[in-house]
Amino acid sequence: MTGAAKFVMIAGAVIFVIGFIMQFVNLGRLPGDIVIKKGNTTFYFPIVTSILASIILSAIFYFMGRFR
Repeated sequence: MTGAAKFVMIAGAVIFVIGFIMQFVNLGRLPGDIVIKKGNTTFYFPIVTSILASIILSAIFYFMGRFR
C-alpha cells in the first residue's frame, strides 16, 4: 500500500472515531455561539466553538511540526 493510501485510510478512521465520540460529548452550544430563533426557523452560528476548534487544531499541528 502506498503512503497516500495509508494516509487516507488513517484520516478516515480518525474522522470516524471523532464523529462517534461527538455523539456522546456535548461540544456545541457554548456560551457566545449565535442562535437566532424566529417563528419556526432557527439560525445557529457556532462562532466560539469554531474558534476553540481552531486553537486546538493549531496547537496540535504546531507540536506535530515542531517534533517531526
